[in-house]
Amino acid sequence: MNKVQRRTLLALAAGALATGALAQAPAPGNAAEWAPSRPVRIVVPIVGSTNDVLARLVAPKLQEALGQPVVVENKPGAGGNIGADQVAKSAPDGLTLLVGYNGPLAINPTLFEKMPYDPVKDLQPITLAVKAPQYLVVNPNAGIDSVQDLVAKAKADPNKYSYASVAVGSASHLTMEMLKSAAGFNITHVPYKGAGPAVTDLLAGNVQAAFLVPGNVQQFVKEGKLKLLASSGLQRFPSTPNVPTLNELGYKDFEATSWIGFLAPAGTPRPIVDRYHRELVKILRSPEVTQRLREMEFDVVATTPEQFGAWIRSEIPRWGKVIKDTGAKAE
Repeated sequence: MNKVQRRTLLALAAGALATGALAQAPAPGNAAEWAPSRPVRIVVPIVGSTNDVLARLVAPKLQEALGQPVVVENKPGAGGNIGADQVAKSAPDGLTLLVGYNGPLAINPTLFEKMPYDPVKDLQPITLAVKAPQYLVVNPNAGIDSVQDLVAKAKADPNKYSYASVAVGSASHLTMEMLKSAAGFNITHVPYKGAGPAVTDLLAGNVQAAFLVPGNVQQFVKEGKLKLLASSGLQRFPSTPNVPTLNELGYKDFEATSWIGFLAPAGTPRPIVDRYHRELVKILRSPEVTQRLREMEFDVVATTPEQFGAWIRSEIPRWGKVIKDTGAKAE
């Protein structure tokens, strides 16, 4: 065999090997997508709230997308810390998610002297799902007709009036503390484990007032069982155009927003985070879910994981200032 023939054979052999290698390599974009191999748990760190409603709206659609059962579990306590801590300490395998909100993610790091987890380091953001201002509502039998009336009566007899919140350290709690500070009055805080029992006691007249997201009180306002005084956003709600904002009533730059998002334990691999992000955004933006959330006066946000992480980091000092300015403490 001469040199030319040998070179030809070597070239053909090399070409055959290269062709074989290319044939065996997976085509770009065809890699198997991550999917859970066992049931998925969504932990809601509060009971009977819009967090719970959101989780139960999403769960069946997520189950359909993932091909595994998706179960919602309520783990209330310590202003949301118990449920959030449980998720933070779970395996980062995509089988445990958290429905997080202001309290355990942005408020509690300042409100509590000791935290069992770090919301920035120990949790992986997936998407900020929704945002909403709150309604200031009172029991009609309290004889309070306006915000000015509430302030005047509380100043005159501070021991007579109390307000409910969905949890210590929730936006529901601190928004009233903001108003107390801005208007210079006092009213006793009565924290509950979720919106359900807070609303029940408000309806019964055991407490007189509360800041709550619209979805928790809209129906009772329509039925005349609660009286709506104001909202905590900078703009009026489209569904209640005659209800003023606190900013309009003279409390300059008064704004307090509730928000809810989905997170996983820190260290969750990016393919898992990306799969959840894609599915959750698709669900949140679906006509059926969007319509339901709009009926509850929630704005669908559906951010990226990075945007949600930046939002949490910006909210911690924002609520921290409120806590320090008002002297609010975990009870």
